[in-house]
Amino acid sequence: MLLHKTNITILRATSPQSQPNFTILRRNFCLWSMKKDPDLESALSRNRRWVVNNQIKNIILRYPNNEIPIETLQKKFKTLDLQGKALNWISKYPSCFELHQNRIRLTKRMMNLVHQEQTIKDSLDPVFAQRLAKLLMLSFNNTLNVIKINEIKNSLGFPDDYLIRIVPRYPDLFRIVNESGRRSSMAIELIHWNPNFAVSEVEASALRKGLEPNFSCCLPSSWVKSLEKFHEFESVPYVSPYSDPRVLVEGSKEMEKRNVGLVHELLSLTLWKKVSIMKLGHFKREFFLPDKLNVLLLKHPGIFYVSNKYRIYTVLLREGYVGSQLLDKDPLVVVKEKFGEIMQEGLHEYNQRRRLVNIEKKRNKGVPLSRVDEDEMKGRRRRRRSREVSDDDDDVVVDGVNGNKLGGLLDPEERKRFYKVLFDDDGS
Repeated sequence: MLLHKTNITILRATSPQSQPNFTILRRNFCLWSMKKDPDLESALSRNRRWVVNNQIKNIILRYPNNEIPIETLQKKFKTLDLQGKALNWISKYPSCFELHQNRIRLTKRMMNLVHQEQTIKDSLDPVFAQRLAKLLMLSFNNTLNVIKINEIKNSLGFPDDYLIRIVPRYPDLFRIVNESGRRSSMAIELIHWNPNFAVSEVEASALRKGLEPNFSCCLPSSWVKSLEKFHEFESVPYVSPYSDPRVLVEGSKEMEKRNVGLVHELLSLTLWKKVSIMKLGHFKREFFLPDKLNVLLLKHPGIFYVSNKYRIYTVLLREGYVGSQLLDKDPLVVVKEKFGEIMQEGLHEYNQRRRLVNIEKKRNKGVPLSRVDEDEMKGRRRRRRSREVSDDDDDVVVDGVNGNKLGGLLDPEERKRFYKVLFDDDGS
């Protein structure tokens, strides 16, 4: 764990006029961060592109005939925290999306995956019910606001209609409560405590191995001080996150053990063993977590990995990954990874297409072939060093926008010709 100090300049307006004067204030802020893990950062980088494209997919599916006007998608880009033109982004993933009469729709391969995902979700209703029950059991009053659950429902794999599909199907477990009658106060209450559900992932793993429940430490041997602190922390007996926190003393080692166990259990319930720290913070009152949640997470680098990738603070369960790969994959993750494979295939096609266009431009300018090859090798080395494909916007887009520089990348017939030339394949 590292502590960095930085000077942040703040401009404060001192005049209400159209051209105000500004007073420059300088404050020292302590920014906590964790030593970066390249493998886990790579996993988060891949996941970011997947999340955005999955959101676009869900938006398209909500529209009639599963098509959305490109102008409408452009307006929704702000909600996805994306800048630039929607067509520029869509054109990078021709295996996922295609342009049809100025409307964006999913490709046939993507629609097949959508049907596969829906079939899997239909078969996982009992799993979702158990997952929801465990989530409610983690709260001290066994009740959670629906709006807060919705913030992490995708991380938990819940279907969009879980409230009308899962909850009514298990009336012996759940009920909807709404004391004020306002939509914002709607909550789900657990009405039956199942002791079989009140077993954490740490306890279940210990039972399988015939050991006492303990956390796993995923740190290299060179982290001597962190390892010493971890062993000291492990000397405190394990406290189940499903136990009543109100019997523990605030600020005690037992309370810290319980808090770490609760975050560990919550991450274990998610598909990707990770969650936004901001969203996790919204449950502090219900889960009896400390106000300085980031301090708790950073204090245990052997258990949690904290990243501010894309300026979004995320906590990830270290033991859930081997290198950059998720260890135990939920059935939903398997089908979602197929989506990622199709996405990467289209991105590779897009990059190859750009490369050919750039080479042709250099040849037309009279650049010697040896120079073109040299520039290409430099570009490859630069991409290997960055370890991830750039998602920046560029000027090479589809027909109808900034000319026809890619020859209609989203046109299915053009894509087939491209595959035939480059890969001796029809792209089907």
